[in-house]
Amino acid sequence: MKKLTAFILSALMAVTALAGCSGQSSVSEASKSNSDSQSSTGDWSYIQDKGDLVIGITYFEPMNYKDENGELTGFETEFAQSVCEKLGVKATFQKIDWDSKEVELNAKTIDCIWNGLTITDDRQANMGISTPYMENKQVMVTKAENADKYASAEAVKGATVVAEKKSAGEEVAESDDFFKDANYVSVDSQAKALLEVKSGTADIAIIDYVMSIGTIANGTDYADLKVVEGKNFAQEQYGIALRKGDTETLEKINNAIQDVANDGKLEEIAKKYNLQDLLLVKAK
Repeated sequence: MKKLTAFILSALMAVTALAGCSGQSSVSEASKSNSDSQSSTGDWSYIQDKGDLVIGITYFEPMNYKDENGELTGFETEFAQSVCEKLGVKATFQKIDWDSKEVELNAKTIDCIWNGLTITDDRQANMGISTPYMENKQVMVTKAENADKYASAEAVKGATVVAEKKSAGEEVAESDDFFKDANYVSVDSQAKALLEVKSGTADIAIIDYVMSIGTIANGTDYADLKVVEGKNFAQEQYGIALRKGDTETLEKINNAIQDVANDGKLEEIAKKYNLQDLLLVKAK
């Protein structure tokens, strides 16, 4: 009798254990299914759910900058707001460290980089890049009285050249033979590069041409600086960077860019900042 009772108890324990294992397996499979479902949900659903597109920027005129009232404005600012209006989400701007922009993008502290981003092969390999919307080039800026002085590589020999770290300007300073005998120093922004030249701690700044349009003119803080004529480097194009593989959001942004161009808004914004001749996206 004791043996029979023991056998029955053992059988019951085995059945209970199997049921427990089956339950754990079901929970595990359900959990995996939910995880897979979440991972297959693209960024667009994520952006729609929170209702805004978080845009990583740095401040540089005329793209994104604070006006005299402390309000964010600029070509990129208004352009992004118009595109987001077409997308049905709010444009939320977040200042970032340009040096760590890709880290912030992949960590989802921002949803895109929209700040005069030069399209390169490396960036296309690591991020999703939008339709090119504006052309640009790198130019040399120096004090007005020295603009003619630095017209040759020989004259630049020994000069202190500054550019924003990890920018197209830095690539020019480090790789173009014109600057091979110059002393290159990286700084944390294009605005800082101009300030170094203005204060006399640097001789030449390499910056985006589009920045020179809005920054170096009569009535600005840098009216005493001048672009060296005839010395243009790194013809390039601007695009918007998204997380790699986010094809749905990329397509929607590209379509919205064209829509903003089609209704004339893109050219209107560009004209406001004297950038209309650099636009690559035209109304159809």
